[in-house]
Amino acid sequence: MRAEQPQAGPDVARAALWLPWLPLAVAALVVASCSSAPKHPGFYREDGPPERVPSDLLATPDAVPRDEPLNPYANRPYAALGRTYVPDTSDAPFKQRGMASWYGREFQGNRTASGERYDMFAMTAAHPTLPIPSYARVTRVDDGRSVIVRINDRGPFVRDRIIDLSYAAAARLGLAVPGSGEVVVERVLTGRLARAASPPPAAAPVAPAPVVAAASLAGEAPVAVALAVVPPGSQSVSSALPSGQRPAGPIARSAPADPPAAAPAPAGGSHWSVQVGAFKVAMNAEALRDRLALLLSSPDAASLPVALRAPRIERQAGLTRVLIGDATQRAEALRWSRQLEQFLNRPTVLYVR
Repeated sequence: MRAEQPQAGPDVARAALWLPWLPLAVAALVVASCSSAPKHPGFYREDGPPERVPSDLLATPDAVPRDEPLNPYANRPYAALGRTYVPDTSDAPFKQRGMASWYGREFQGNRTASGERYDMFAMTAAHPTLPIPSYARVTRVDDGRSVIVRINDRGPFVRDRIIDLSYAAAARLGLAVPGSGEVVVERVLTGRLARAASPPPAAAPVAPAPVVAAASLAGEAPVAVALAVVPPGSQSVSSALPSGQRPAGPIARSAPADPPAAAPAPAGGSHWSVQVGAFKVAMNAEALRDRLALLLSSPDAASLPVALRAPRIERQAGLTRVLIGDATQRAEALRWSRQLEQFLNRPTVLYVR
């Protein structure tokens, strides 16, 4: 399959002594991370940390709770991954204990359920039922570290997780490397702001994450042919070591291979769709489909054609694809892809079968 993007002194001595042990330290970190991986290790495995981590990431301040009007559309009942959710728009206290995860570059800049763009470096989070917008304190159970985040998105939709943190919030809690951890989520109500506010932890150095090479192809529009195979998204591991350990450099990994050349399109009777994602893990595709269904059913999407309101998934060649629309003309599908990219702020490719 071929995809083309449419037109977005003593210290030195000690360090020298430690360098030969660096590969072992990195290996130990990876093993430790795997041992604390989520119960669904494949979920969002196509996602990952940013290409470069800001040096002051751990100094990112808490979100500052304030009175905000609720979004009338992001707080309606909705369905995701076969379950129905009813957001709680009351001012009742809310406290919940469970597993937290985070989402990163796969969704960076994408539209959230609130209509805002996702910023992995802001102190935000996605929650299935807390009001949008609202604020919550998230406290790590095993060590008491906590952050205050602003809820501006919906998710996660995996049964054993209760909140999806931004990358910055996960890093502050020390969950960026393991990927998940047990937390307590407590809503911060406006009458309790003085008691809820807390200073951010002292800044600590953050090792840069591995640089991800991004492949791009020249051409007018992306094309993905059903008989070809899309290269899976590369896995990535954050290189930030837990506090108290010796520093280590970034974990090296190879860049993803260039996509194969496109197979010839089938003759006659072609159907064109807009592909928003292709995943080896079906649950990833289902979660993206349901997130898109929520966004495309909002009044903000009223300017889009009706044909673009129902994302679907199709399985083929070991991949689960998230597709939108079904056109017999490439020109119409190309127009759809540009409209969806503008609305979702997410790259797409054309898919023909």
